[in-house]
Amino acid sequence: MSDATETNGTAGAAEAAGPGRSDGGAGGRHVRVVLVDDHRMFRTGVQAEIGQTAETGVEVVGEAADVDQAVAVITATRPEVVLLDVHLPGGGGVEVLRRCAALTGDAERPVRFLALSVSDAAEDVIGVIRGGARGYVTKTITGTDLVDSVFRVQEGDAVFSPRLAGFVLDAFASTDAPPVDEDLDRLTQREREVLRLIARGYAYKEIAKQLFISVKTVESHVSAVLRKLQLSNRHELTRWATARRLV
Repeated sequence: MSDATETNGTAGAAEAAGPGRSDGGAGGRHVRVVLVDDHRMFRTGVQAEIGQTAETGVEVVGEAADVDQAVAVITATRPEVVLLDVHLPGGGGVEVLRRCAALTGDAERPVRFLALSVSDAAEDVIGVIRGGARGYVTKTITGTDLVDSVFRVQEGDAVFSPRLAGFVLDAFASTDAPPVDEDLDRLTQREREVLRLIARGYAYKEIAKQLFISVKTVESHVSAVLRKLQLSNRHELTRWATARRLV
């Protein structure tokens, strides 16, 4: 699914006023947010839930549906917080983080990222946190809690859904954490998605439908995965994924 990059008409005025602007709502708090998700209906729902600025203090200044669109709208609007889906066309949330590294590292006006995803897989959580996100919450979160999470991230806090915090502690705090899988790290986020579905026995046509891509694109991803992992066929790929508990 692909939508055009969207920026709200108020973005220019908000930019001119600066990131510290406070114009009422939520006890005087104000935060400028960009929504990045490849499902338009989900973005619309989030906008309706948290984007009533007078009540929540959250101003949605832009939206994007894939990696290229996300980088463009984030660069143009310079929000305080980006709500970022993990699985996106064009390389996933990790690729957005990589290409926006200069913005996240800006000492004066940092753009902070909060992952908002349906996935609660440890590798997804750890991947975006390694990439520079300040937190990770799942799409089961309530609107009130999401607003609170956005403001906490704006203030520099790390925010996680309760169960997911353990993944991060295991990966970053424990000396017994498993080493990084260099083979898996060679794959893009989309290639990992295709890998899991292939290993679960899905046909190319089923994968294409589930990921909103063409069968030809699925074939290209499978070829890239086999080449990068030095495997010969989908049976070897399935064994490889099963051994790493990715299925």
